[in-house]
Amino acid sequence: MTPKVTGLIKYFSRVMPEPESELVYDGIYQLVVAVVLSAQCTDKRVNIITPHVFEKYGDFAALADAEQKDLFLLIKSCTYPNSKSLHLIAMAKTVMERFHGVFPESRDEMETLPGVGRKTANVVSAVAFNKPYFAVDTHVFRVANRLGLVKAKTPLETEKQLEKLFPPEVIPDAHHWLLLHGRYCCTAQKPHCETCGISALCDFFKK
Repeated sequence: MTPKVTGLIKYFSRVMPEPESELVYDGIYQLVVAVVLSAQCTDKRVNIITPHVFEKYGDFAALADAEQKDLFLLIKSCTYPNSKSLHLIAMAKTVMERFHGVFPESRDEMETLPGVGRKTANVVSAVAFNKPYFAVDTHVFRVANRLGLVKAKTPLETEKQLEKLFPPEVIPDAHHWLLLHGRYCCTAQKPHCETCGISALCDFFKK
């Protein structure tokens, strides 16, 4: 490991020893639905929406039988509710038909599901199955590049570089560390460098 990665692990292990997703869910079905809804939408908004979705559609089987117009009404306050409602129903139908109602554990198989892209598959793999896949959202992308951990122009490049830097057993936590740090400290427009605990490790701060 590089000294920077060692320093980051040491810091975050102390201040955030058990990082968790801010999405509220119970079980893999609820996790998948929440993560799909969270694309370009805040976790806070998703957590307002999902209780109503889960009350009406409690599992993949129920969601597969949903009417798109009914699901749309439940999620209309999130971003892209029309496409997300279509994708969620199609995803649930595929899980029922191809995977006999059991969400696949393989990332490659996840990515064949409607509405499940690379980031969603990585999040579910890491959170539900503790796989060493680094999900890269806008926060992770920003923080990793500002810190100088990576020099990447795309989320996929960032993901591949981060997965080479961090030990596999740390990756599920490291995703949350960088995400939450980006959400609350290393914000997009005005990073809070004056209160940041890892500024000594940061290329952006040194500039």
